[in-house]
Amino acid sequence: MSSDYLYFILTDTPERPRHVSPGCICFISGIIYRSTLCDSPKLPVHFMDSRTSLSYEIDRRYMKELSVDEAELLQALSGDAERLRWYQEEEAALQAAVGLTVGSPVTVEEGAQLLKGIIRYVGGLTRPKYPDPISGRFFGIELQGEDKGKGNTDGTLRYETFFTCKKDCGIFVPFSRVHPVVPISTSPSKQPETEELLPGDRVTYFIKNYYRLGMVVDVKEKDGEQLVRISTDTDENGKTGGEVEISIQCVVKGEVPTEAESSDANTSPLAPNAGDLGLSLNSMVELALASGNSYGIIRWIGTLPGRQETMAGLELEDEKGVSDGTFKNERFFDCPPKRALFVKLSSCRPDSRFQYLSADHSEMMTTHEDPEGKGGHRAAMLETFPPVSAEQIQVLLGRMKGIQGHCNSCYMDAALFSLFSCSSALDSMLFKATEPQDAPIQHTLLHDIVNPLRSKGFVEARHIMKLRQQLQNHGYSRSFTTDEKDPEEFLIVIMHHILALEPLLKLSAGGKVQESYCYQIFLDQNHSLVLPTVQQLLEHSFHNAGLKLAEVPSCLMLQMPRFGKKFKMFDKIIPSLELDITDLLSEGPQQCMLCGNLAQEECTDCFKDTAFSQTGFKIFCKTCSAQVHAHPQRRFHQPAPLDIPPGYLSRGSPHTLTRDKLELFAVLCIETSHYVSFIKYGPNSQDWLFFDSMADRQGEQRDVTHSVYTFTLWLILCVVFRRERRLQHPGGAQLP
Repeated sequence: MSSDYLYFILTDTPERPRHVSPGCICFISGIIYRSTLCDSPKLPVHFMDSRTSLSYEIDRRYMKELSVDEAELLQALSGDAERLRWYQEEEAALQAAVGLTVGSPVTVEEGAQLLKGIIRYVGGLTRPKYPDPISGRFFGIELQGEDKGKGNTDGTLRYETFFTCKKDCGIFVPFSRVHPVVPISTSPSKQPETEELLPGDRVTYFIKNYYRLGMVVDVKEKDGEQLVRISTDTDENGKTGGEVEISIQCVVKGEVPTEAESSDANTSPLAPNAGDLGLSLNSMVELALASGNSYGIIRWIGTLPGRQETMAGLELEDEKGVSDGTFKNERFFDCPPKRALFVKLSSCRPDSRFQYLSADHSEMMTTHEDPEGKGGHRAAMLETFPPVSAEQIQVLLGRMKGIQGHCNSCYMDAALFSLFSCSSALDSMLFKATEPQDAPIQHTLLHDIVNPLRSKGFVEARHIMKLRQQLQNHGYSRSFTTDEKDPEEFLIVIMHHILALEPLLKLSAGGKVQESYCYQIFLDQNHSLVLPTVQQLLEHSFHNAGLKLAEVPSCLMLQMPRFGKKFKMFDKIIPSLELDITDLLSEGPQQCMLCGNLAQEECTDCFKDTAFSQTGFKIFCKTCSAQVHAHPQRRFHQPAPLDIPPGYLSRGSPHTLTRDKLELFAVLCIETSHYVSFIKYGPNSQDWLFFDSMADRQGEQRDVTHSVYTFTLWLILCVVFRRERRLQHPGGAQLP
């Protein structure tokens, strides 16, 4: 609950971490605050939008406490500087916004205009992203009077309806653009009366001197005329299926059997049985509508009231439906508004945009699937397969290989392919003990996705959609089956919330160990990097935040620095094929960067000294440290002693030290909201594989079949390393 936390706003720049700025919102658990830290001068707070569970010790002098309402309102603003300004200079406006409720008349700043409106919605537009307990509070406003039509929404945003109004008569804004006015005495506008014809009603319609039968899809007004959109039993040529849109004057509610209709039905070809086409729940299908072919996923199969034939409830890709999964006020499934459509199952065909494999391959892909709830999770049913090796890589090469993409699934496709196709670094999540309610998700991940990917080199899109549906049903997001998401958000839901996997990363900060699943790289705004490597980015981020690794991770996921879609901190980032983390460890012997002997001191002041390389922490033995800091420019530096294991100093020099290195095995990239990945499959530096789950889609506007497969044309989003160990003998490096 958001009320279980205390919230603060930074009013000054703290000593550490250096990547945060005044105006940033942070929070702390109320239990921790009340039990042990209420009198402490420093608080271990988490920063909003950090995408990590790490906490930082911040002096109370740099923070001011906020109420939950104030924190949500300020979080909706676009940047830290703007938040700080509104908190310090516009306190009256902030407090006034706390009192705004649904129904309040307001004026809205839109460009240079002030528009009149009424608040119809107050709250978040997205669910809080882990580990944040809140998201920004926005106001959904229905514009009034002469300002109608000057908005940009009908109350729906990203397929989710927050309130209802006419097209372009609504707008979503933060509190900084909303001004309350004196309430006006106007009666609420009347809601349109319900038409006699409702979606789902069986009707008889008259067209070209023939009566035909169908089902109402929608009733709307166009140019002053009431029109009815009908899903037809037969089209104007007597063929099965289709859609028409005709005047309501030509439609009669109910079925009126006619000889002409019977004759037309008899001459139409027999539709193949849906079972013969392999259609079932979560099958991807297409059907003919008046506007052309439409595509969707079967969410429900059964009979509707008053109908004998088998019907299918579809969730369409586009807003060509009529409801959110309800039929005559009865709910059959859930989906975004205007995306549900109920049609005869026999009218559906497999999605032709996918080139299905031959019968032989399909037979090979058919495994011993067991329906959930019928013993499908017995250990004996779960045959396992090792990751694809360099000798077996042909199983993943070519068209219709990998994971089949569909309906904004590329973020999940790229993440799963990267982590499981050629690596076993995270296989523990496939086999650990789970709660009974979470077992179906683990079963789908192993049995329907990882095993087919490794054994046959191909995973059908319906299995990914099944996983997305299961995650959505768990309540972590209402849009897992429709919207694009960040790969790390999906992975944290799986690893943390569902499978309760042990955190992959343990970080040491100020002597305290904190745990996380991935690490978001932050940089000081005054950094000097131009074309950085991942090694340099991680070192600079650790230096700024005062972090060390408490232990060597078996798998390390790093999120590259991002600042939204319009601004990138770096045009290019060089992926380090190896990540040397020896100097990033909080404990253990380390080598002097100059002579190679046992290091005994570290100087954080030397880290950004231009005399040294931009790569590596600046650690020295006693002799080299004395020589380096004899320079007039470094006399005021303050080297700190390293934590050296007992007995190591008495061994003498030189020391043969173990270098702890991690090997890069996956790179996730993004370009114009499309995710792809590069995966290392063999021991050689050239053993890399490119994966794009949408490359085999047919009939799409975006042709990804001929994508240019190169790192430099894709924005690197996340890199993943796994552990390796190598010996490095002492070696010297000269001071530039």
